[in-house]
Amino acid sequence: MRSKTVFQQEFKIKGGDFVNAGESSCKIRNILKEIGIDADIVRRLAIIAYEAEMNVVLYARHGAMYLFVYPDKILLKIKDMGQGIENIDLAMRPGYSTATEEIREMGFGAGMGLPNIKKNADVFKITSKVGKGTALEIIINLNGKNG
Repeated sequence: MRSKTVFQQEFKIKGGDFVNAGESSCKIRNILKEIGIDADIVRRLAIIAYEAEMNVVLYARHGAMYLFVYPDKILLKIKDMGQGIENIDLAMRPGYSTATEEIREMGFGAGMGLPNIKKNADVFKITSKVGKGTALEIIINLNGKNG
C-alpha cells in the first residue's frame, strides 16, 4: 500500500546561477520546519538538499528538486540535465572531484557533495548517463528505521 503524500513541491534549479544557489534548499528547510518535522531530520535534509542543489548549479544546465513528505518518510528527488557522471564509484569517494579551477576558486569542488548526501540519507540511489544527466533519490525515514 502506498503512503499518502502529506506535502509535495517542485523546485527548479538553473545551472550556473550562483546568485540564487542555495535558495531551493533554504525553502525546503523552512517548509520542513513549518510542518513540524524533527530538527535533526530538518538538518539532515537541508545538508542533502544544499549539496544536491549545488551539484546542479555547478555541473548541469538545469535541473529540479522534488520534495515529497509522507507520514513515515521524506523523499527528495533531484534530476538534472548535465554532463553526467562517468564513474559513480569514483565520484562517491570523499575528496574526488571533477571541479574546474574556476569552481575551486569559488570555494566549491572539494569532492564532499555526494558523500555528504549519502551520509545523511537513510536510502540513497544515484543514476547517471554521461552527456545526459544525473538523478538522485534520497529517503529519510521519520520513524527512525534505516532502509
